[in-house]
Amino acid sequence: MSDETTIIEHAVLERLDHVIDPELGRSVTQLGMIANITVIPTSGAASPDATDDVSPHATGSASSMLTGGTPNAAARNAADTDVDLTGSTDDPATRNDAARSSSATRNDVDDAATGSSATRNDDDDDATGSSAARSDVDDATHSGDDTAARGRAYDVVVEVELTVPGCPLSEQIAAQIEQAVRSYPYARLTPRINVGTMADEKLQALVSDLKAARRENPFNKPGIKTRIFAIASGKGGVGKSSISANLAATFAALGYDTAAIDADIYGFSLPRLFGVHSQPTNLNGMLMPVTSWGVKLMSIGMFAGSDRAILWRGPRLQRSLEQFLADVWWGEPDVLILDLAPGTGDMAISVAQALPNAELVVVTTPQPSASDIAVRSGLVALQVPMHVRGVVENMSYFDYAGERLEIFGAGGGERVSEQLSRALGHDVPLLARLPLDPRIREIGESEGRPAVLNEDGTLRDDDFGDTFVRLARTLIDDVPPTSAADKR
Repeated sequence: MSDETTIIEHAVLERLDHVIDPELGRSVTQLGMIANITVIPTSGAASPDATDDVSPHATGSASSMLTGGTPNAAARNAADTDVDLTGSTDDPATRNDAARSSSATRNDVDDAATGSSATRNDDDDDATGSSAARSDVDDATHSGDDTAARGRAYDVVVEVELTVPGCPLSEQIAAQIEQAVRSYPYARLTPRINVGTMADEKLQALVSDLKAARRENPFNKPGIKTRIFAIASGKGGVGKSSISANLAATFAALGYDTAAIDADIYGFSLPRLFGVHSQPTNLNGMLMPVTSWGVKLMSIGMFAGSDRAILWRGPRLQRSLEQFLADVWWGEPDVLILDLAPGTGDMAISVAQALPNAELVVVTTPQPSASDIAVRSGLVALQVPMHVRGVVENMSYFDYAGERLEIFGAGGGERVSEQLSRALGHDVPLLARLPLDPRIREIGESEGRPAVLNEDGTLRDDDFGDTFVRLARTLIDDVPPTSAADKR
């Protein structure tokens, strides 16, 4: 193999360090998904060594760099959960077996997600060095005659190993790899991407690496960058889930790495609102959230089905939230949205215990029968260390023939804001007033798309879209409280 092809292999490898697996949040090289890179001279690129080792499966110098101990995408499996992953929640024997398996396996797997955060920090620290290395490699290739270098052509065969057959992200990952190969500026590179499946032994090695860096609830630790917004209401039917879905979609469309948990165990709605009809991928016991409209989602509705009643209480309910936090590979998102169950029951307490950094957003409608109850959902902050961030008034008005009709009355949001501000001792502002619009329901219910988005996934350029953009930016720009007293 010629020196030039070796240099190109190294340059391509450097570029693949920046191709990120969308689910695991780590580069394909760190995850061991790149099995081999082979550079094959084509027209006008012959060299004395041009015929050496050009098999797509040959092991060149670049491939030898890929066999180190970096974790692999196999981490998409790591803990049988108390939630029956097959969708059956009614068989006591199955539940007991799953619980015993979960207890044993979770201790080995929950902290696996730590690898994402720790490695990401290492990645950030190494970014400068990586850029410098790439510059050195490029300069080495570019050191000859400019015209001659740019005139050379090569096929670059990249052997990619995914963690599961038929991975839904295979096309996206392959496209990113192709783009990375083509971005090399000092020769004409034609990518040839061969996609296969990771061997069982390699998959297990990845899981072992992740287990070694395991952690519990990834969102309950000092210095976590994720902003957590829990969307609450005093009663059902006020549009809490719709606001949760549209707020999450807005954050994602604005470029934030966004996750959402449907914590309304009894009345789960997010799968329908996001058009999700599949279960999360279970890779060796670790769940991968389903991604829809740019948002990573998890809901009990993905397992139980829409026609099954959930009769959980107390510890069982609390455990479901813990599983959604610790048994799912979230990476380290910028924003986590929780769609809470109405009222001040077990789930609200569980959220406060599991996510003390969560910020509460209270949803109400204008009429007193809703706003008076909404105040109670905010007063939970007097009992638990949770900061109430503000109030959103939904169904505030209906636009008809240029006139705003206040069908449900007026002033509910202001009343909740004023009462909570007095009771909690800090400003609880009215963050937004949203209209009553049948199209919002139709888009979410019938089309499986948050109404704030256009069909192409961009944000709507109208009052409704602008309101959610302002709401999202207000929430994310506000500095979260740091002291226990401030969190009220």
